[in-house]
Amino acid sequence: MSAHNVYDNAPLGSLIRYSDGTPRPPARFSKKLAAWERRNGIGRLVKKEPHRERATYTSPASITLHEGNFSSDGVILVTVMRTHSVESDLDFEIVERPAVGMVRVLQHLHDNVELLHLAESREAAELWLARNRHSNARLEDVTADEVGADIVEGRAA
Repeated sequence: MSAHNVYDNAPLGSLIRYSDGTPRPPARFSKKLAAWERRNGIGRLVKKEPHRERATYTSPASITLHEGNFSSDGVILVTVMRTHSVESDLDFEIVERPAVGMVRVLQHLHDNVELLHLAESREAAELWLARNRHSNARLEDVTADEVGADIVEGRAA
């Protein structure tokens, strides 16, 4: 599946795997392994940026995946996000869609929306939002319409 299909069909909160199709090198080749890990991974879809055209530049549509956090003593020190253009040559796969009944905590940024947290229930989402204050945040339930059909290369299966 292409990044463009993920952009068009995957709801925010979906777990997305991406790969360049090459086998993982042995751990003893640390530089090759690091390069491979930059082109092969998994993350939660947190943002979809539309195509933008400005006077000085043009950027294609893109998707942003949250790959994880590095923390110490319960404090998040580094958040790893990776943005991929819809023109990416990598292969993408929707591993998991958010389940019906889950609740997204979303934040509006300019003319776009970013997923801050995916909670199991409305109560859990409200608790998370109370502990993690964000301006312009809102809660959105995951509905059956979003997760009803499995999409393969843009076709309903």
